[in-house]
This record gives sequence, structure tokens and C-alpha cells, in this order.
Amino acid sequence: MSNGARGDDKPGAVDEAALSARLRHLGERLDHVAPARSSETRPASGPTADPSAFARGFRLSAELVVGVLVGAGIGWLLDRWLKTLPWGMFVFALLGFTAGVLNVIRQAGAGTASKTGRDDR
Repeated sequence: MSNGARGDDKPGAVDEAALSARLRHLGERLDHVAPARSSETRPASGPTADPSAFARGFRLSAELVVGVLVGAGIGWLLDRWLKTLPWGMFVFALLGFTAGVLNVIRQAGAGTASKTGRDDR
């Protein structure tokens, strides 16, 4: 239906030529714009994401998990020594979780004062 709507002899050839010209013009515009874009304006997603952000996230999650595991381990050892299973493990796991959360909060908020220009003295 689109072939006979314009009444041209070869509408596909005309559309293809116009599309090729537009595509070439767009390519030229992108070639001029792409070098001007800095890496800071690109979004941090996909393969161009900052690897140090991934490392920081992994470190924060590891600190939280290690805090719980160390607390539970200390509690388990105290329970075996004092024969109070499961109370020491429960209490020390909660203390380890609290310490892990505090470490994560401290590490995640470490660079915020310098970014906002505030001085927390």
C-alpha cells in the first residue's frame, strides 16, 4: 500500500537515497560530537562503569558480612566455654552486625564532607 500511495515509479529508491543521506549526515554529526564528550559525562553503567565503585561496594558488603561472622564466632566460642549455647552466639552476632553496620556507615560517609564543602569540626 505504501508503494502506490505516492504515485512514484520507484518510491523505494527515492526513500533509500534520502535515508542514506540522512544516515551519512547523522554519522558526520556524531563524529564531531563524540570527541568533545568527556568520560565524566557518560553514565556509569555497563562496561564503562568505574571499577573502583564496584570495589568499594564489594568492600562494604564484605565488612558487613565479616562483622556478623566474627561476632557469631566469638559468641560460639564463649558458648562452648561457658556452656550457655545459644545465648552468647546470639548476642555476639547482634554485636557483630551492629559493628558491621557502623563500619559501613563510616566508610560510605567518609568522602561526603569534602564533596559538600562542609567542615564537621
